[in-house]
Amino acid sequence: MSEPTRYSATPVELPLNLDREPEAVQGCAGCAELAAVRSRARAVGDWTTVSDCNVYLRRHPEGH
Repeated sequence: MSEPTRYSATPVELPLNLDREPEAVQGCAGCAELAAVRSRARAVGDWTTVSDCNVYLRRHPEGH
């Protein structure tokens, strides 16, 4: 039987994502609503919804 490792492994370094948030397309009601939801979510600290809105905004222009 082998002995367990008694030292910690090296830390995992995750990349820092400095991408800008997507912006709403002028004149698009869908983009405006997603930006409004994102703003309200950010105000209450709901970072999951902020992230979801960013994903939807990035994908939404495909329909323009």
